[in-house]
Amino acid sequence: MWPSRWFGRSAAEDQALRWLVLDVETTGLDVRNDHLLAIAAVAVQTDGDRMRVLPGDSFEATLRARKATSGDNIAPSAAVDKANILVHGIGVQAQLHGTEPAVVLRAFGAWAAGAPLLGFHVGFDRQMICRAERAQLGRAERVGSRSQWIDIEALAAISQPQWPGHHSLDEWMLRFGVRCARRHQAAADALATAELLMRLWPALHRAGARSASDLHRLARGRRWLAS
Repeated sequence: MWPSRWFGRSAAEDQALRWLVLDVETTGLDVRNDHLLAIAAVAVQTDGDRMRVLPGDSFEATLRARKATSGDNIAPSAAVDKANILVHGIGVQAQLHGTEPAVVLRAFGAWAAGAPLLGFHVGFDRQMICRAERAQLGRAERVGSRSQWIDIEALAAISQPQWPGHHSLDEWMLRFGVRCARRHQAAADALATAELLMRLWPALHRAGARSASDLHRLARGRRWLAS
């Protein structure tokens, strides 16, 4: 686990240019009942119409799952979900020997340091992280509710108006020739999504994106038009 960190030219410049592409793994897709298993993220940095991925500025952690015992009244979904292991690949022992959720969430918040958070269909990631924070952390420690979240799916659609409709992450990666070492593994997915964003950036820059706030505005506008 644990973050690595790249430092830029100055703290102010680093903060303004440093955006984080993240992915989570969960026990399922039910945001009310399923649980957060892993968080991974990698930083990207922009310089005009160019963007680069910074693998040396990254975060990866597995959250410890509770182990159900005889007489324990926790819900089955709160314990290790063996049926979903084939999807995310985080085995029983890896889940049981992960890091305490509160420790992971605090470390992620400290590493993120207020940077914008981007992901493909990031609304799901946001709900899962915010729900875990509400369960584990005090209000002042929660970064999810205070962060700027930006959906890369909307940005991809904006960058490629000649390819209308909704497309999966796999379809977008195939279109731009992005390879993922292992799909549905948080760190690999985060890196592949960051590489996809890097390919999208020149078109987004031509569309007027200069800052994370510009990306947020573009993504929100796309969501409004699509609704």
